[in-house]
Amino acid sequence: MTDPNGRAKRAVDLLVGALAMVMSAPLLGALAIAIKWSSPGPVLFRQERVGRGRRPFMMLKLRTMVDGADRMVAELLARGGTDERFYKFEDDPRVTRVGAFLRRWSLDELPQLWNVLRGEMSLVGPRPALASEVRAYAPWHLRRLEVRPGMTGAWQVSGRSELGFDDCVRLDLAYIDGWRLTRDVGILIRTAPAVLRRRGAL
Repeated sequence: MTDPNGRAKRAVDLLVGALAMVMSAPLLGALAIAIKWSSPGPVLFRQERVGRGRRPFMMLKLRTMVDGADRMVAELLARGGTDERFYKFEDDPRVTRVGAFLRRWSLDELPQLWNVLRGEMSLVGPRPALASEVRAYAPWHLRRLEVRPGMTGAWQVSGRSELGFDDCVRLDLAYIDGWRLTRDVGILIRTAPAVLRRRGAL
């Protein structure tokens, strides 16, 4: 992605991200109350992720799990034998009742608009990875760290959980190599129907 293209992408992130933050503020307030009512713990979940150029940042989400859920990952990985670069658990016992609703409609991702405004993420880009996931990458996977991670992206609207990790990375790299502003707009437009089909993330 050339520098002029990068500046155009950043301008869209700032404009659309700021508008989305203002418009979603009442909803975020209501969701915060529901989270506090449903289980003890903070409203926001902060987790270190790997950003552009392998720089770490704290990604924000609405908390959807019991407090301290991160400490249960190793046990669940050992029990399920899933891919540590891309783990998702069926019927995750850590998810709260309100959290399941938030995840179903990808509402837990809304606080990442703040990450977008801070320049740590983009509206569209590769999924932000955990450091443990990056350590398991093959060398060719690392190219997905050349751009800011996104709230949604090419593979999220193409078949989120249905795709294997390598297929997701190939979609990310095709997005990076063929980036156009119109493609970002197209992915954002396709995200809403994908969420309604429970396939995408915003």
